[in-house]
Amino acid sequence: MNNGDNYKRRRKDTFSDDEDSCSADHKPKKKDLNGIITSLLLLEEQEKRDHEEQNEASNEEKSILESNHKRKTRTMLEFYANIQDYYSEIDETDRMKRKKSRAMAASVVAAAAVSQTENQSPNQQNKQSGSGQQRRLWVKDRSKAWWDECNRPDYPEEEFKKAFRMSKSTFELICEELNSVIAKEDTTLRTAIPVKQRVAVCIWRLATGEPLRLVSKRFGLGISTCHKLVLEVCSAIRSVLMPKYLHWPDEDSLREIKEEFEGISGIPNVVGSMYTTHIPIIAPKISVAAYFNKRHTERNQKTSYSITVQGVVDPRGVFTDVCIGWPGSMNDDQVLEKSALYQRANGGLLKGVWIVGGSGYPLMDWVMVPYTQQHLTWTQHAFNEKIGEIQKVAKEAFGRLKGRWCCLQKRTEVKLQDLPVVLGACCVLHNICEIRDEGIDPGLKFELVDDEMVPEVALKSVSSMKARDAIAHNLLHHGLAGTAFL
Repeated sequence: MNNGDNYKRRRKDTFSDDEDSCSADHKPKKKDLNGIITSLLLLEEQEKRDHEEQNEASNEEKSILESNHKRKTRTMLEFYANIQDYYSEIDETDRMKRKKSRAMAASVVAAAAVSQTENQSPNQQNKQSGSGQQRRLWVKDRSKAWWDECNRPDYPEEEFKKAFRMSKSTFELICEELNSVIAKEDTTLRTAIPVKQRVAVCIWRLATGEPLRLVSKRFGLGISTCHKLVLEVCSAIRSVLMPKYLHWPDEDSLREIKEEFEGISGIPNVVGSMYTTHIPIIAPKISVAAYFNKRHTERNQKTSYSITVQGVVDPRGVFTDVCIGWPGSMNDDQVLEKSALYQRANGGLLKGVWIVGGSGYPLMDWVMVPYTQQHLTWTQHAFNEKIGEIQKVAKEAFGRLKGRWCCLQKRTEVKLQDLPVVLGACCVLHNICEIRDEGIDPGLKFELVDDEMVPEVALKSVSSMKARDAIAHNLLHHGLAGTAFL
């Protein structure tokens, strides 16, 4: 019994010791957890305070940046306003100086004239009073000897025509037609340039293509004055003379044109021969790719830019319709679709008649073109031979146009937006020369080089194809074609 009691007692003591040890072990662990939690809470509070401080700092920085930006903007605006005021003051000062200088120059001229008059005899005074106003001192003295020589009544006709591509009578006609539009009156500051000299500057510039500085020396005028005169006279030619000398023929004229073309080729109902040429230009500042001429670039091994001129001519080579100014990257058929002629034809203007074009145009109800496929028949060869006679009329007319007006052969100083006016004036002057039988010097003849690209859609009318086949058949079997192959 004692042994059992001792065993129980020892065991109880052991358990009690274990419990004490376990309780001792658990107590420090609880303390550690509480400390960790406390530290985490402290860290979280610290982070919140730091975040709030950062937000406050960022708001302060943002407000500082905004205030700085507003201050800089206000300063910049004030600076620009001061600059504008400064330049306006300078402009006003310059204006006043120019005004004073003109007034002083006028007073000096007046004083010089008075003193000169006082020192002259009465006969000299009368002679000078009849001669009109004198040259002002501020006008630069330039020699007009060459133009004065050309303007003499006894100047040789051949020399005048060589210089201006037309006879004196034709030149006088143009001056009379344009007189009411381009004539200027004398002012107190300068004498107006005469109408003849204005027209001569323009025609000489178009005929020779010389730079403006050389035109300036030849006519005794300023470079800017010559440039202004060329544009003014070209604009007057286009507005005054184009409606009179370049227009679509009336019914009686169309009847005569049909008869003449049929006499040339045997093809009936032809009212015009059509051709499209390219005019070289300086690379434009905008839409460069549109004006890039790939075919001329490949042929000449030099980058080329151009604009197009499409024209329809009668048997004499007189233009009856023109379309000017479309970019040089466009093919002939694309230019045709953009033209006013195309719109009028769709409206029924050319119903029952033909305009003959080259292989660059599509076959349409009103456009007759040669056969372009390979392995042509005898009939097709004969037709191409005859239609080529009509095509040659337009090509030769464009050759005379470029030969007579050499400014069309090379890149010009005229701006792209002004070029259609200049080209239109050249076409009108060409018509006047052709109508008045102004021959062209053989040395001025110009050989055209314009590539004709077969359009993607070469046939736009089945009925026109049948009509062309019928015309070709009649030409051959009535003995009107095919003589070159016999």
